[in-house]
Amino acid sequence: MTRVVPKSAAAIKQSFAPVVKQAAPTVVNVYVRHKVQQSVSPLFNDPFFRRFFGHQFGVPRERIQNSLGSGVLVDAEGVVVTNYHVIRSGGESEITVALNDGREFPATLILKDEQTDLAVLRLEGNGARFPAIQFANSDGLEVGDLVLAIGDPFGVGQTVTSGIVSALARTKVGISDYQFFIQTDAAINPGNSGGALVDMDGQLVGINTAIFSKSGGSHGIGFAIPSNMVRVVVQSALKGGKVQRPWLGASLQPLTSDLAESLGLDRPAGAMVTRVHARGPAKGAGLQVGDVIVSFDGKDIQDPEALQYRFVTKGIGSTVELGLYRNGKRFRTTIATVVPIEDPPRNEQDLTGANPFSGSRVANLSPAVSAELGLDNDGLTGVVVMNVERRSNADRLGLRPGDLIVGVNDREIESVKQLTDVLQVPTGHWRLAIERGGKVFDLTVRG
Repeated sequence: MTRVVPKSAAAIKQSFAPVVKQAAPTVVNVYVRHKVQQSVSPLFNDPFFRRFFGHQFGVPRERIQNSLGSGVLVDAEGVVVTNYHVIRSGGESEITVALNDGREFPATLILKDEQTDLAVLRLEGNGARFPAIQFANSDGLEVGDLVLAIGDPFGVGQTVTSGIVSALARTKVGISDYQFFIQTDAAINPGNSGGALVDMDGQLVGINTAIFSKSGGSHGIGFAIPSNMVRVVVQSALKGGKVQRPWLGASLQPLTSDLAESLGLDRPAGAMVTRVHARGPAKGAGLQVGDVIVSFDGKDIQDPEALQYRFVTKGIGSTVELGLYRNGKRFRTTIATVVPIEDPPRNEQDLTGANPFSGSRVANLSPAVSAELGLDNDGLTGVVVMNVERRSNADRLGLRPGDLIVGVNDREIESVKQLTDVLQVPTGHWRLAIERGGKVFDLTVRG
């Protein structure tokens, strides 16, 4: 696409209408009805209290919660991509998708990926064909390019706003595990989540995901997931599986100004290797602790999040060229994009019984499990929490998915088998060591 700055009043008066006519029919509304259990006060369990109000008063009741978002048709057979947070639910959900022409269809969730905040739906259209948008190469965007945001803000109906690309590769936003966002000043408001960010060719360059706002409304700082990431998730859904992400086999940290200066770099850009897995691709490519990864297939790397994004969008089964900085010298190496290994076997188990971890599901930590949970602990071993049931002992303890159980009653925990053996020993109290975010917390719980 040739970029031309308007040079006359007539050029400035040109309309976005042709782009909107092409893209708008592919943007849909996503309605989600969640069935949830309404919480009940502990007073209702008191026999004296129930005597006056009746046995049915205080019985947990189902309550319906409704949520609204936007989505984009990306396949003529009725495949819709939206944000994971639009359809996220702790209970049973009914999803309805409304098209721009007024038609409505029930939809089935075929893939949800919390790490990228994306979800893929399939319309139950009985063989109907639908308008579908084409993916653009989001790497071709430049700051200053014109874009349109299309969605359904506040449920008022489909709305189009215009703006420019304000910034690229925003990685310190805190929205999802894979941060590499397009920033735009096109107005994005609640309800726009999951809608389309399109270029002047009417092609999809991003999925509108979040805004920076102190009031809840648009302040001209919106963020979209790049289409190259969206394409990976959609392709995974169409293949009927989970999103498979390439495994680097190394842990990374960003460079500070002081660290960059001590290494002899002229600026704090790149991803520094802090740990290398003995059986990972990074080891095979010759990476060492202390190396700084400065480029990926010729593209500059600013921080670890940018490198993760490049790896994920590259896909499985290819090779990439990494630019490295080591001991004052720059050189290149080639690394394969492969899936993470599951060694040791996960041995996933649900914990029950009279212990603090009851209600949690745990597994042996491996590179595959770490990738599944979005953890940056390559090379570590132990037992990791996979899931926590609400109102369980583990939930009351404050346990979260991704927590590492590193010690119980002064015994180091290295496997699920060892943990279950320790939990079977009766005790009057539990001394626990839980690692979260690289910090170990010591807790004591009565038995």
